[in-house]
Amino acid sequence: MNEGEKMLKVSIIGASGYTGGELIRLLLTHNQVEIVDITSRQYDGEAVYKVHQNIRDSNLFFTGKTPSEIDADLVFTATPHGASMKIVPELIERGIKVIDLSGDYRFNDTSIYEKWYGMKNDSDLKATYGLPEIYRKEIKKSNLIANPGCFPTGAILSSYPLIKEELVDRIIIDAKTGVSGAGIKPSDSTHYPNIADNVNPYKISTHRHMAEIQQELNGFDDVKVSFTPHLVPVIRGIQTTSHSILKEENIDSSELKKIYEKTYENEPFVKLLNKDETPHLSSIRGSNYIHIGGYDIDETGRIIMLSAIDNLVKGASGQAIQNMNIINNFNEDDGLKAIGLNP
Repeated sequence: MNEGEKMLKVSIIGASGYTGGELIRLLLTHNQVEIVDITSRQYDGEAVYKVHQNIRDSNLFFTGKTPSEIDADLVFTATPHGASMKIVPELIERGIKVIDLSGDYRFNDTSIYEKWYGMKNDSDLKATYGLPEIYRKEIKKSNLIANPGCFPTGAILSSYPLIKEELVDRIIIDAKTGVSGAGIKPSDSTHYPNIADNVNPYKISTHRHMAEIQQELNGFDDVKVSFTPHLVPVIRGIQTTSHSILKEENIDSSELKKIYEKTYENEPFVKLLNKDETPHLSSIRGSNYIHIGGYDIDETGRIIMLSAIDNLVKGASGQAIQNMNIINNFNEDDGLKAIGLNP
């Protein structure tokens, strides 16, 4: 940054989980940001490396500060669903901008949230859905961003051009996710012997992210959307296969590719692969990029599109920082220039 420019003071509430660790890792490479608070009631006073062993900055410690004690320009709330709605209103009232990584503010209709998340949402705050490739103008003017879910990010971006051009009326999404998507706390479903050598479908028609995907792909009205997730024995990444049914329009794969190129031509983190390539999780690991490929149309009129993201970066913390950059008129790739780790 230029001499004399003020650093953006940033705090992370709920920083002991995987998304909190990724926020710290990425923000430490951002030259216009100062991390002023990293909160965790459980680890109050502990060095950050005791939880996030890759982060060996000796000056970083968890604090048990309450939201009312935080003094920052912008706060990331990496808290569980239901907790953010109790924290965010006070921060907004104090003039602090907030990027919330939970599901509490992602829905236009709170009754949809209550149905899928099983809890009351009494907050009357309205947030901007933080998918920059679609809502960049709105994000720029907002003081509360609802960071998208990981599955929805891969599913929406791989299908959005089809919806934008009104080419399809049915989308079936099959997604495979790494185990880090379940969070840092161990469970029976993430125990190594239960996932190794397996592909485990779960919540096959009831995953809460389906409602988020439906909302953004207009699925409650014109387009029918189905979604089934699978847990696979990898640590990071989401591989999405989208099957979309063409309307009556005739289109071939080369025309389809041109539609995607037109939609995403100025997007810094969307990489469109060639027709003979497919996205690989190893190519985006650790990065904020989404790789999109496929562009196939079979004889039944089914379009097959593929995408790959890192669920902890473009699917969570990286996208949150991308939103922070947009809000503050930083370069959109500040702190996010790393490419994927392959192999």
